[in-house]
Amino acid sequence: MSPTSFTMYSTFMISLTGLALHRTHLLSALICLEGLMLSLFLSLTLWCSQTESMLLSLSPMTLLTLSACEASTGLAILVATTRAHGSDLMKNLNLL
Repeated sequence: MSPTSFTMYSTFMISLTGLALHRTHLLSALICLEGLMLSLFLSLTLWCSQTESMLLSLSPMTLLTLSACEASTGLAILVATTRAHGSDLMKNLNLL
């Protein structure tokens, strides 16, 4: 395994374990999701550059666009939750 792929795998796994274990605040969950999306973006970009495929060259930009939309939606939910409940604790949210 090359050092680059090891770095991408470890970044993804650290973000995933952070999302699984540190779910007390909504902001920490959003940061872990952004770490997941960033590691996927970097992995997809490196894969497309290594294969030199022009067909897949738009895939990283599409993923980055969807990641930006996800981040803005998450921040809007964070602001709405903080205004409604006074904090961003996940235990205060009723997800049903």
